[in-house]
Amino acid sequence: MTLVDPLRVAEIIRETAQEIILPRFQHLSASDIREKGPGDLVTIADTEAERALTRRFAELLPGSQVVGEEAVSANASVLDRLTGAAPVWIIDPVDGTSNFAHGRKHFAVIVALVLEGRTVQGWIHDPLNDSTAIAALGEGVWIGERRLTVPADAPVQTLIGTVGGRKVETLSKAVAKLIRHGSAAHDYLALIEGRLHFAYFRRLRPWDHAAGVLMHAEAGGYSAMMDGTPYQPLLTDASILLAPGRQTWDSLAGLLA
Repeated sequence: MTLVDPLRVAEIIRETAQEIILPRFQHLSASDIREKGPGDLVTIADTEAERALTRRFAELLPGSQVVGEEAVSANASVLDRLTGAAPVWIIDPVDGTSNFAHGRKHFAVIVALVLEGRTVQGWIHDPLNDSTAIAALGEGVWIGERRLTVPADAPVQTLIGTVGGRKVETLSKAVAKLIRHGSAAHDYLALIEGRLHFAYFRRLRPWDHAAGVLMHAEAGGYSAMMDGTPYQPLLTDASILLAPGRQTWDSLAGLLA
């Protein structure tokens, strides 16, 4: 399902990254970085990129609304737009802000388009690699001309994944390897490119996960909240598990429980 030209959106994201985000990478001054909360950083690149994307997406799809991470930080009522009837753009202008602020390479731009509570299109742009993953509901996930698919189900002890919080200790002895990118965008890129088999996320923020969950599903993966219900692009403290298929999901869910 496509509401807008996916390549035009990808072009807007790329232009914004090149004009606003990349020039500041490894060139931020102390005054360009602040804390929204303890350990939660925001930079001038986050705020300026979100402002630019908000304006351009609203122009691209008249009647649509925007939910940006920084707009929500300033006014939590912005989240109410996610339950309205209008199409909603969800924007994470710089995912992996801590990495970005400290000059580390794992950061990206995430954009999702939601209609009636369901993610219908998604984009993850890696500015340093100048690469964009694009997905549409029912139409697959692509990077350029390459259609992406997740690996097949496999024994738990052979899996590579990413896990947050206390569950690291739970799974570290059961699987082959655990990896942390410090960026949900790069976790999802690794999932759909087959470099990760599974991911467990908690305290879900829609700008981190709406696009990625769609991409993983379009690549043939299986995901569900830990209570077995489908993911919805909302703010929640619940947890989600993504795996190659239902068999692997069940095995990992048993360990996580």
